[in-house]
Amino acid sequence: MTIELTKEEKAQIINNHIKSLTYTKYNLEIDIIQENAKAAPVASSISAFEDQIEDIDGQILALNIKLTAVNALLA
Repeated sequence: MTIELTKEEKAQIINNHIKSLTYTKYNLEIDIIQENAKAAPVASSISAFEDQIEDIDGQILALNIKLTAVNALLA
C-alpha cells in the first residue's frame, strides 16, 4: 500500500521546516547581539554565526522554491 501526501500536507511539512529554520536564524541573530555585548567580542564567533545565517537563508530560499512548486500542483 502506497500512501501519497496531499498538496496541503507537503506544504505544511515545508512550512514547518521554514519555521524551524527561521527560529534558528533568529537565535543566531541573538547570539551575535550577545557576543557584541561582551567586553571583548570574539570576531571569529560573530563570523561563524553570520556564516550559519547565510546558510540558513540559502536553505529557506530553496524551501520557498519547493513550496512554490508544491503549491502549483493540481489539487
